[in-house]
Order: sequence, then C-alpha cells, then structure tokens
Amino acid sequence: MKTRITELLGIDHPILQAGMSWASSSSALPAAVSNAGGLGVVAAGPMYVQDFCSVLDQMAVLTDKPFAVNIPLYRPQVGEILDAMHARRVPVIIASQGGPKAHLPRFRDYGAKWIQVVSTLEHALKAEAAGVDGLVVVGTEAGGHPPANEVSTLVTVRQVLRQVSLPVIAGGGVADGWGIAALLALGADAVQLGTRFLMTHEATVHSAYKKAVLDAGVADPVLVGRRSLPVRTLNNKFAQSIFDAEQRNAPANEYEALFKKSTLRQAALDGDVDWGKVEAGQSAGLVHRIDSASEVMQALVSELSEAFARIRAIAGVPQAVTETVAT
Repeated sequence: MKTRITELLGIDHPILQAGMSWASSSSALPAAVSNAGGLGVVAAGPMYVQDFCSVLDQMAVLTDKPFAVNIPLYRPQVGEILDAMHARRVPVIIASQGGPKAHLPRFRDYGAKWIQVVSTLEHALKAEAAGVDGLVVVGTEAGGHPPANEVSTLVTVRQVLRQVSLPVIAGGGVADGWGIAALLALGADAVQLGTRFLMTHEATVHSAYKKAVLDAGVADPVLVGRRSLPVRTLNNKFAQSIFDAEQRNAPANEYEALFKKSTLRQAALDGDVDWGKVEAGQSAGLVHRIDSASEVMQALVSELSEAFARIRAIAGVPQAVTETVAT
C-alpha cells in the first residue's frame, strides 16, 4: 500500500506507533513495529541523555528499517537530545510543543524527515509555513495530551486536510484496521496508534498500568485538568480529585499543585493506578488483549485489507480492477 507518508518515510504500511513516554522510551517496541513494516517511535520526552543515547545505539542493532524519535521541544536538555539524534542520523523526527524552524536545517543536511505534531488548524498552518515535511494531527479521543478544544479526530483532520497540502498522519480513537481505513478514506496518508501499541508485551510500563487500560471501557479515559494542561487519563482517584477541585472552584495555586502532584511515571513505572496519571485514549475500550507488537501489526494490516474489501464491494469495484490499478 502506497501513500504520501509511506513514500516519504520509506515504510511498508501507513501505520505509526505513537511515541509514548515510558512505554516506548526504550528500543523493544519501536524496533518491533519498524521490523513489521510500520514506523516505530522512540519517546525521548522523559529520558536522560545517556539512556537515550543507549536506546538509539540499540535501535541501530535491532532494526535496519526506518524509525522515529518523538521529542517535545520544550523539555530540559533538548539541545543534547537533538545533538544525539543528529550524530546518529535518526531518520525521522516527530516533534511537539515547540517551533521546528530553528532545528530544520541541520537535520535536512543528512536527509532526515521532520514531522510536527499539531492539534489545531492554526498550528498546522504554522508548521507548514516553517517548512516541515508532514504533520501528525491529533483529536480529542487520543490519550496523553489531546487538544484542549476537545474537537474530534474526524473533524480536526478533515479541517486540516482542507487547508494544508502536507502529508497528514491522523491520530486519536483508532485501535484496529477498520479505524485506519476510515481515516485513510477521510484523506489522511497514515494513522498513528498509541493505546493499541501500549497493550503489547514490548511496551515497557508496569503490568498494573496495562491491566487498568485493558479493563477500561470507552468512557473510562476522561479529560482531566481543563484549567491546566489537559490530559486524557483513566478515571481514578487522581481524576476525581481534580473534578472535585473544579466543582468547588479551588484557587489556581491549589489546583495546579494538585494536578502536578500526580505523574505519568507513578502509574507507568511504579504501578500506582489510583493516584498516577494512567494516560490512555478512548480506544482503550476497543482493546481486549495484550499481544506482541508484530501480532498487532499483522492484525492491523489484515483488518485494513478487510475494510478496503468492504469499501470496494460497496462501491461496486471488482477486485481484479482494483489490483490492476494498484499495480
């Protein structure tokens, strides 16, 4: 299957594993996804520089396929992280929470592709003007930090596609090949999945975190912290404490301290799924088992084929004609 993103990044399938702090702040998950024909993504956000360099060296051994590093540009020591990426010729950079323009020239020198994560049309237009190669466009269904405006993936992606000419990777609310097909039909060039890849053996988070996400329904991941930096996390004691603070209109300093007291690390590494931020998307309710990353990739590709076969049948397009056009 060929799209603007598969051609741009040199991958077999229009499927990206989202960069997830702690879950893919290691080599196992990204390498497995890349080896299966998708784009594996190392999450550099929470990593010490030395650990990050070690993971990049492991990636060079584990896969000869393209992979990416997700880097929030606001993080401390971002310069050292970018230096390490440049020195090791990371093929794809997926950046968020900061302007890309100042960083583009030196990564372009060796042919790296720069993808910017956005959640609004305004930021998409700014990224395009800065000269990035593509966009990850995220809607409110996504885990982690979705857009504060709470606009859905379908609407946000379609709005961006109408006004931006760059290749678009859509993210938020997808857990299977049918969802991938829907967003490709919408006009996206690839789809990013986070929660589905979180539920893999290779994802390096605590077993209690995985169990909590696995047990969740589609309404259990809630948007918390609308007065701060909103995060989609499972509804737990932490989330309820924030909702209570909002209900009683707690002072700003109290609210912010309460929100920052809980961390993703608490849940992901320590297994505190009551008071930690158990970040997960609404698609958690569509995932019912933990598999290997390669099994997930195989299932996604198979489901995507089934979905397109159905679309062809609805459109009355014979299989033979479609295969001729594809070749």
